[in-house]
Amino acid sequence: MGDPFLNYFALFLLLFVVVVLFYGIIAIHDIPAKIAESRHHPHADAIHAAGWVSLFTLHALWPFLWIWAMAYRPERGWGMSHQPPGAGAEPAVSASELEDLRRRVAELESSIRTGGR
Repeated sequence: MGDPFLNYFALFLLLFVVVVLFYGIIAIHDIPAKIAESRHHPHADAIHAAGWVSLFTLHALWPFLWIWAMAYRPERGWGMSHQPPGAGAEPAVSASELEDLRRRVAELESSIRTGGR
């Protein structure tokens, strides 16, 4: 039959590997949820739940969950630009341009009232 110590050692090693693989797969599937949580993602709970569903779909959802978690950043939201806030704001209009626009609007309104003459 052989050495009983080696039989028990092999059984222990087999159980150890199975447990490590089981918890390793769970830890890997939790990565998108951890990323979403650290970024204060508005859909962090959905990402976490979809990670568990991904365990039962042969990991097909996992890459999409990772992308979903990485796409959001608190400082810029869902946007993909790296412009500082306010960089895309309207340019300042000078007082003379504003006065010219007001004059043109008044002219148009008066021409509409008089029938376009």
